[in-house]
Amino acid sequence: MSGPWRTGPPGPSGPVVRIVDTPTARVHHPGDLVALILSAVGIAAVCILAVYAQGTTTGVTEDVQGFASVVRRLVFFPVTVLEALITIVAPIAALGELLLRRLLRHAAEAVLAAALGLVASQVATWLITHFGIPALQQSFSVYRGGQGTVTLPGTLIAVTALLTVAGPRSRRRTVAWSWNAVWVGLGAAMVTGLLTLPGALTTALLGRMVGTAIRFASGVQSERAYGRVLVDGVRRAGTDPAALYRVHSVPDDHGHGDAALAGDPASVALARHSDQRVYAMVDRDGARRDVLALDGDRQVVGVLMRWWRSLRLRGIDGRAVVSLRQVAERVALLSYAAASAGVHTPRLLSMAEADDSMLLVFEHVPGAVPLGELDPAQLDDATLDAIWSQLRVAHQAGLAHRALTADAVLVTDRAYGHRVLLTGWESGDVASSELARRVDIAQLLGLLALQVGAARAVDSAGRVLTPEELATIGPLLQTIVMPRATREAARSQRGLMAEVREALLERMPEADVEPERLARFGVRTVLTLALTIAAGVLVVTTINIDQIRLALTESQPWWAAATFGLGMLTFLGGAIALVAFSPVRLPLWRATLVQCAASFVALVAPAGVGPAALNLRMLTRRGVSNGLAVASVGLVQISQLLTTIVVLLGLSLVSGSSRALHLPSSTMLAAIAVVLVAVGAALLVPRVRRWVIGRTVPIWRQTWPRLVRMLSQPKRFAVAVGGNLIVTLSYLGAFWASLAAFGQELSLIDLALIYLVGNAAGAVIPTPGGLGTVEVALFTGLTATGGIPAGIATSAVALFRGLTFWGRVPFGWLSMRALQRTGEL
Repeated sequence: MSGPWRTGPPGPSGPVVRIVDTPTARVHHPGDLVALILSAVGIAAVCILAVYAQGTTTGVTEDVQGFASVVRRLVFFPVTVLEALITIVAPIAALGELLLRRLLRHAAEAVLAAALGLVASQVATWLITHFGIPALQQSFSVYRGGQGTVTLPGTLIAVTALLTVAGPRSRRRTVAWSWNAVWVGLGAAMVTGLLTLPGALTTALLGRMVGTAIRFASGVQSERAYGRVLVDGVRRAGTDPAALYRVHSVPDDHGHGDAALAGDPASVALARHSDQRVYAMVDRDGARRDVLALDGDRQVVGVLMRWWRSLRLRGIDGRAVVSLRQVAERVALLSYAAASAGVHTPRLLSMAEADDSMLLVFEHVPGAVPLGELDPAQLDDATLDAIWSQLRVAHQAGLAHRALTADAVLVTDRAYGHRVLLTGWESGDVASSELARRVDIAQLLGLLALQVGAARAVDSAGRVLTPEELATIGPLLQTIVMPRATREAARSQRGLMAEVREALLERMPEADVEPERLARFGVRTVLTLALTIAAGVLVVTTINIDQIRLALTESQPWWAAATFGLGMLTFLGGAIALVAFSPVRLPLWRATLVQCAASFVALVAPAGVGPAALNLRMLTRRGVSNGLAVASVGLVQISQLLTTIVVLLGLSLVSGSSRALHLPSSTMLAAIAVVLVAVGAALLVPRVRRWVIGRTVPIWRQTWPRLVRMLSQPKRFAVAVGGNLIVTLSYLGAFWASLAAFGQELSLIDLALIYLVGNAAGAVIPTPGGLGTVEVALFTGLTATGGIPAGIATSAVALFRGLTFWGRVPFGWLSMRALQRTGEL
């Protein structure tokens, strides 16, 4: 049945059934990918515990091995037999069962996994032996005659990988008892001193990782219901099928008359919305039905997506993780509840289980067309009102849909009795929360705005919903609330949500439309956390605690005070530059408060973005046009860059060194060369070049007239340069003072280069305030270029960042509150 228009075999008690399907012989199970990732994470966790909790792991190993003498006396012969059972009998038994079932490819994959397991054990042993730190090597070492050897048994890893590929315990009897033998063997190896606790855990995890990698790369035999199994399942659901036609999310016409059944718009919409297998069924009485097949291997992705959304979003998708049967039962519950509440929806007739699939038979609605396939001219006010009425009926019964897309709303012919149906309840909730119902309204409003425009969508909602219901959805009109299909459709209509909010305000001026914060964290937060952890690991694994303790005891506190004072002085320099470049008169004190407030905004904005955003806000609040404000702020940033370059050259001349004409090391020179080559190569790509030009040319066109005007006013330009000098020299002075606090000195040019490279790293990688990147860059520069011991460098960087970044945050918060009260921001 691997093609269209085949006749399936007769069932055990029924006639021949025509089946049109394209069965999937092998599937790349997402569960294998998840298991692969978890195994890799588990190995990393074991290595970390082996290093930083060495006392615990060693103690457990010693306690277990305390029984070694007793075990050797009592079970010496059984342990020997067990070793042979694991390494010889278990693989032969598992492979023999696969061969008896004529699963030749499956057996070959199991053998390949065993071979790769042996290779992985050798590679892991070599890596730990040659590159592992002493604590890690000791945790994996077995001692014989006073000599320790890193031990990861290749045979056990190979057997573990083979059994992982051979199949699940529930379907392979030989695999079930072989796994039991493996676990007992690992325990016996620990007791008899052949393995340490980290070694035993890593053995099991490494074998699982290799096995799941083979399973995911090659795919596993599909256990979905196809052919005879599918027909028998449908019959157990109480229906006698005469024909089953596979429905695809994109209609395909095979050139046969019956293809119209599989290409019915309502059935195609069901397949597209559910992202599951859907069959158009005709029974022996000629009745038309839709069969939804939920496959177990596809539920992993849905579970992970729901888990991720529930973790990232507040209350948008907080349902519990469920199994395949529970998913099918939830679909049945929502379908029955919706029909019972009076919602027009296709009735669920019956359901049954078949292999790793759940089959649900639905009533087919003739002549129904999904909302997305209708011309906007066909959507009159009566139809729009009917859509809202159906949603309100569901909400009054406590039901929430949660996934209102253009495929979940069907419009039928008036002759059928009603015009609108709501389908696709598998993501819904019974006894739903108020937030879930508000999300439904926001989703439907966004969907209708895509079809008929924001104004008509809001008007139709206002005719059916109460003013209280309509007034609460403004904060939820965000793309993050919309289903994926709606978000993708909205990409061609940028600013759609803003148009809907404006239409809502026109109808209800008192409504609150300020977007509500729904995401607990975003990509930037994850990136910041990852970089911070990486920076912490890098520093912790390279520092010397004794050096830090000695540096802290010998540090001089007045240098710390100088570091903090110079860091605060940068606010005055930034304010002077802004006042000089501003097209309107600005109070110096207010401008200084704005720069101080930027230190608080830096907690959530990339380095350099916070001051620019607040400066722009201050100018626009004082009546400066947006274009002129952008040009002025851009001029401040450009002048700061040019001033920094001039300071670098000046320090080189003052220090009597020509090192400013070349970099401190060939490594840094090579890195800059690589960056320049990468940038040049990227600019050769037309799309990248157009993006860069589109971003830079408008800013330059706005900034250039302001720059020319400022050059014609040398006094104001000199004041701006003076402010920029205060900023640059204050930061350099604070960095120098943080080193002096620990009795360290560097030449001015070295100090400037290290600081400027670290500051540039914070600007290039968009983490809030440059967290993680600045610390790593400064630490690397001090140790590699400055030759400062790692412990002292860590202390100096911690002092500098603590006083010039974290120490200024409370003052920034106070400044932000003061400026908000006065209406400056």
